[in-house]
Amino acid sequence: MILNKENLISIRGNEELRRFHAKASDLPEKVLQFGTGVLLRGLPDYFIDKANKSGIFNGRAVVVKSTSKGNTDDFDRQDSMYTVAVRGIESGQKTEENIICSSISRVINAHTEWNDILAIARSRDLEIIISNTTEAGIQLTDDDISANPPGSFPGKLLAVLHERYKAFNGDKDRGLVIVPTELISDNGRVLREIVFTLAKQNNLEEGFFHWLEHSNTFCNSLVDRIVPGKPDAEALEVLEEQLGYKDDLLIIAEVYRLWAIEGDERVKDILSFWRADPGVVITPDIATFKELKLRLLNGSHSLTCGLAVLAGFDTVHSAMIDDQFSAFITELLHRDLARAIPHPVEPEDALQFSNKVLDRFRNPFIRHQWIGICVNYTLKLKMRVVPVLLRYYETFNTVPQHIAFGFAAYLLFMRSEQREKSFQGIAQGKNYKIDDEHASYYSDLWSNAGSVEEVVSSALSNEQLWSADLSALPGFADAVKEHVRTISDTGVMENMKKMNSKNQKA
Repeated sequence: MILNKENLISIRGNEELRRFHAKASDLPEKVLQFGTGVLLRGLPDYFIDKANKSGIFNGRAVVVKSTSKGNTDDFDRQDSMYTVAVRGIESGQKTEENIICSSISRVINAHTEWNDILAIARSRDLEIIISNTTEAGIQLTDDDISANPPGSFPGKLLAVLHERYKAFNGDKDRGLVIVPTELISDNGRVLREIVFTLAKQNNLEEGFFHWLEHSNTFCNSLVDRIVPGKPDAEALEVLEEQLGYKDDLLIIAEVYRLWAIEGDERVKDILSFWRADPGVVITPDIATFKELKLRLLNGSHSLTCGLAVLAGFDTVHSAMIDDQFSAFITELLHRDLARAIPHPVEPEDALQFSNKVLDRFRNPFIRHQWIGICVNYTLKLKMRVVPVLLRYYETFNTVPQHIAFGFAAYLLFMRSEQREKSFQGIAQGKNYKIDDEHASYYSDLWSNAGSVEEVVSSALSNEQLWSADLSALPGFADAVKEHVRTISDTGVMENMKKMNSKNQKA
């Protein structure tokens, strides 16, 4: 039995919830969502569903599938219903909850049903646009908004907004709240600037620019929840046996959830689903949320992913149940990262967030692959870690040894050979693929350098990589060189053990 509206009556569970899902199709389509990915389904759509069940938001999302690959068959078969299997640790206790979400009304293919999307733009019910088109999706292109459909996401968004402007004759009260969730800094501001530039390129009328500026709100936002998506076949079979139905859209999500949105009271009124869950925070400034996530969650990931791969760990959880690795990442967070966040953050807030990060990393239900975290390794270190490293030197003027150890692992991870159009390294007797735009640079550097010292000095002094000369930081290059040598000689875990022992004695 597959999950869909018709089969709800046969699915085990609360009768009140069954009645809600049966009536959910009567809720108006208040949201136009660009993106069908698991992050959107596991966070914004999850919040909307929760609010609907509490009688707060009372609206659903029309979802746009923008890519030409695949189809919408899975959503159509299940009436766009799906299960979020929440798994994790909260307040020290394991949490398991299975939630049937019906916040999506339908999924539309932009390439074959563009006119249907323009019809939604003309709807009086529409209030909100949400997107997650990956970081590459928010880019300025030479896009024609009269195309069917426009090629880029900003082009599609502009076409929708212009269609709405025409449909309501520029009514100042018919503007929308636009909330991108792509993981780029100031995503709302960046998207707004691109849309305005595209409008100029398309020679749109002056009245539209006034309406676009004064009646629409582009919100910066930050999303934070690990949503790995569908579990492997074996785990899915066990879950479906427990649930009593088949669900091709089922996703796993951790307990922790945060959607921080920059907005005023008008935004709070329109995005009323925030009232249903403390994980939605609408505030005039989300900078502190951004810094805590970027430096502590993302930064610790980036500084340990190479270490984990070199040590032979596949998943974050498998590394965290190792006492030495867990101790190292705890000290990395507390000693190096939390004390040098380049933004005014209360020490207690940084400590509390660090401890939440550790709980999330220890989640036994989430199979977060280290090799996936290593994608775009160089850029991630530059954006997430280098600002912390520079602030650490400004504050303490000494070497942050855990960061230096992480950089050493990064350099060793990037040592590779080109094989069949890809660059591959080797760790614990197994090959791994390096998915990084600077893979060729490091392959040549390791092949042509005469010594470890030359590799470290050349890489750290490369301002094109880091927008700074990291070799100029007193003692940092020497520390990285020493860590590269010792990891090469005796391995990651032996040296991690030594570092942890020194920390205990300090």
